Amino acid sequence: MFYRCSKCKKIWQYPIERCPDCFSDLERIKSEKIKVIGISKVTIPTIFHQKIPYFVLVLEDENGNKWTQKSIKEYKIGDLFKVEPCTDKNAVAIWRIKYDILEAIEKVIELLGGPPPNLGWGTKILILPTLVSPKHPYLAINTNPKFLESLIKYLIEIGGDVKNIKVAAQSFDETPIEASAQKSQLLNVCLQNQITPLDLAKTNFVKKTQDGLTFEISEEVFNSDLIINLPILKLDSKLGVRGATENILKFLKKESYLSLQYLHSQEEIMTNMPGVLPNFLTIADGQTIQKTTGFTAFLGVILASFNPFNLDRAFAEITMVSNLPGYLKKIKIEDIPIVGRKVEEVQYSIEKLGV
Repeated sequence: MFYRCSKCKKIWQYPIERCPDCFSDLERIKSEKIKVIGISKVTIPTIFHQKIPYFVLVLEDENGNKWTQKSIKEYKIGDLFKVEPCTDKNAVAIWRIKYDILEAIEKVIELLGGPPPNLGWGTKILILPTLVSPKHPYLAINTNPKFLESLIKYLIEIGGDVKNIKVAAQSFDETPIEASAQKSQLLNVCLQNQITPLDLAKTNFVKKTQDGLTFEISEEVFNSDLIINLPILKLDSKLGVRGATENILKFLKKESYLSLQYLHSQEEIMTNMPGVLPNFLTIADGQTIQKTTGFTAFLGVILASFNPFNLDRAFAEITMVSNLPGYLKKIKIEDIPIVGRKVEEVQYSIEKLGV
């Protein structure tokens, strides 16, 4: 993605609000045809790039813009660089967030087959970010407000209507959800985009049963045409990773969740919960992640999938975490269709994350 001044036609590879020379607005330019014009083969491992060999490609688009990219796949000079999408619902799309979160969201949705073809002004969209604590965004506890803002912008660009977009959350503890929404700055994003935030605790709930477990789920889930799970990814000393699968528990009624916790293990709840929900898309915020120590580390990736288990498993592989619950441990990374960037291209060592 490149950014061109509408007046003086100067181009930047990173998003800036206005042209620094003439103060005009910038337009986004997508690269349609990309060609390999240079290759370097790396055969010496480092702490941050342990798996070799890999290739550093110099790429050029149809407008003459050039940039570099790491690749596990070998190319030849003159080859077209193209990442094919995958329509398998079990696939996980992985992409690096270089400068623009909006570009990364566009890319992972494109890699999973593109946006719903019938998305329009009447489509009811429900977004569920991670919102668990009244903390500032830099602590990486809640979904980053820029991540939510970019998703809303994307939905509007492809035909969505803000009047039919709901951003939902609820509190499972004594902290009012309003306090968490305000401190996390997610509330500001909703108000700036004229979206009324939804407290799921105040909605009606319907009962669904799966393998002997009874779930009381917000009726809003079944009244929506498009459900987007928008978790932030984290590392955890007990579960190994937290993110996609755990976040959808917020669709439950609080009392239902507490009773399920009393009668069943967390693994049973997590395993059966997705089975009672309609089909939903998960787009996970992996830009800055919280480590097991509580400190944060920059990871700079975005993951998307219609299968939350596979997404969490791919995240565990990227961060080299082996301490996983049974429902993730039984998933082999080799069985997950990975599209976009390979796990090895974005893999971060345990030493770097300080786990």
